Amino acid sequence: MIPYGRQEILEADINAVVETLKSPFITQGPKAQEFETQIAKKVKAGFSISFNSATSALHCAALALGLRKGDWLWTSTNSFVASANCGIYCEAKVDFVDIDPKTYNLSVESLSLKLKRTKKHKLPKVLVVVHFAGQSCDMESIFKLSKKYGFKIIEDASHALGGSYRTYPIGSCAFSDITIFSLHPVKIITAAEGGIATTNNVKYAKKMQMLKSHGITKDCNDFEHKKQGAWYYEQQIIGFNYRLSELHAALGLSQLTRLESYVAKRNTLAKIYDENLRDLELTLPFVESYNYSAFHLYVIVLNKKSGIKRKELFKRLTNAGIGAQVHYIPIHLQPFYARFGFKKGDFKNAESYYKNTITLPLFPTLSEQEQQKVINLLKDSIQKRT
Repeated sequence: MIPYGRQEILEADINAVVETLKSPFITQGPKAQEFETQIAKKVKAGFSISFNSATSALHCAALALGLRKGDWLWTSTNSFVASANCGIYCEAKVDFVDIDPKTYNLSVESLSLKLKRTKKHKLPKVLVVVHFAGQSCDMESIFKLSKKYGFKIIEDASHALGGSYRTYPIGSCAFSDITIFSLHPVKIITAAEGGIATTNNVKYAKKMQMLKSHGITKDCNDFEHKKQGAWYYEQQIIGFNYRLSELHAALGLSQLTRLESYVAKRNTLAKIYDENLRDLELTLPFVESYNYSAFHLYVIVLNKKSGIKRKELFKRLTNAGIGAQVHYIPIHLQPFYARFGFKKGDFKNAESYYKNTITLPLFPTLSEQEQQKVINLLKDSIQKRT
């Protein structure tokens, strides 16, 4: 089976993990700190905080920005549920914004209109923008709206490590408060599991560092009481055990050295799909001229002239040993969110996109033969343009 996504583990990755396993520290040691330093350097951010998952990072980012019971968090409905759930964890209320029909990212036009029509007490305290499939949202426009309406911005860049927006690396937080990356195996690089938060705000960085480790600080400059000895620490807030182990950090560090080559290969494979599928009755991914996409996903959208329904095409791909996927079921259509009054028809662009989309295999080790197999099946299944 050709999967839609797959990690590459080299001997260097294995050696890095084994070396760390033999070291004095397998958790709370120097590797996680080194990983944080290198990520911050790579994306040109002031601070980087490692977590055991991007979900944990989103949770702590929302808390660091002061999200609490009664506040509102808005996000794109075209995302994995974690982008919205972080608001629920904080006992906030969650609402959604429709997507741009070309990029499938959060629509700036829809956001602007929704902000204009929303009563002041229901405006978002935090907006989570999702860089879907690896392409940045229009951050400069969203940033301007944040200044006008007074909300904080989290970039959910789980798909987008290694991409850029205009001249800014995604993660530099040039137009946001905090950025989140995922280190799940199908993402751009992997630590097996893990997440990263970047920020340029020292207060947010310190808050997230404390939140991920039981609300504890060992920084004597932040102590509320007099230091009693070298062993001394203080729990100042309620926190969690969201730390990234040394083993995971070692794998992430090893993979980080190949970030640029991975993203370049993903873009090359995307261009091969573009060149071979452009004559078929479907919509190919659109990337804004000012963006460099990390191309975590390659999504196609069938149209009325495609000559095949999504379900049938998905079945053909599966039967041929090709692991297609669908990204995403709109979050507002999930049964959990129905309890908050969301229903079909609320966000029409996202629903229309979901109805007809399929994600094709895309990962750095996808071979020429494997990709050609996908292309041939699509050419045999979808009508050509007339």
